[in-house]
Amino acid sequence: MATFTLVGTSEPFLHVAMTRGDKIYCESNAMVMMEDTLELKGKLQGGLAQSLLRRFANDESLFQQHIEAVYGDGDCLLAPMLDGDMMVLDVGPAQYTMADGAFVAASDQVEVKVKLQGLGGALFGETGGFMVMHTKGQGKLAISGFGSLFEVEVTPEKPVIIDNGHVVCWDSRLEYNLSASTARNSGLVSTLFNSQTSGEGMVLRFKGQGKVVVCSRNRTGFLAWLKNKFVPGS
Repeated sequence: MATFTLVGTSEPFLHVAMTRGDKIYCESNAMVMMEDTLELKGKLQGGLAQSLLRRFANDESLFQQHIEAVYGDGDCLLAPMLDGDMMVLDVGPAQYTMADGAFVAASDQVEVKVKLQGLGGALFGETGGFMVMHTKGQGKLAISGFGSLFEVEVTPEKPVIIDNGHVVCWDSRLEYNLSASTARNSGLVSTLFNSQTSGEGMVLRFKGQGKVVVCSRNRTGFLAWLKNKFVPGS
């Protein structure tokens, strides 16, 4: 199986060491360098239906990059499109659900598929509305987030509340719901007032057993800041 290693401390590369016959796939344009023992092709991962759903959910390209060690052992370097950190996760002991733009690459034995989520999570704007991406199978998964990444452990005794703009991915066994308030019990008027006065937008409450990967920067907030600062009349 291909070996995933992060190289560098600030905005690292994903280094993948492959032996002959190994296959991986990654987001479009993720390949930075590869040895000529490897072969790169564009494919519809999971078929046309899943590819169309991924494009609708995450605005991804229909075709993902597939890299195979066809002619012998070889290495490649991959990088996400946006600035930020990366993390390599073991899929199998746990399955993961990902926010928009989090996927970088995965072993060929890992499927990344679209699934529907309930109405309570459908307003989770960072994950594509009614559809989110989740993993199936066993192998390695590389994810990225804007800024630095950090793992938050959730236990039945310690639920957590996370701003939805900072969530990168989470253990699929966790329960979550969307709220506009960090208060445990709050009416609509109080919720809206607290949201305005605290400066916080929507938050996610996670409970159960598993981990959530968060990033230090809010991509949506940063883009809004850039627009207000540099686009006249915005």
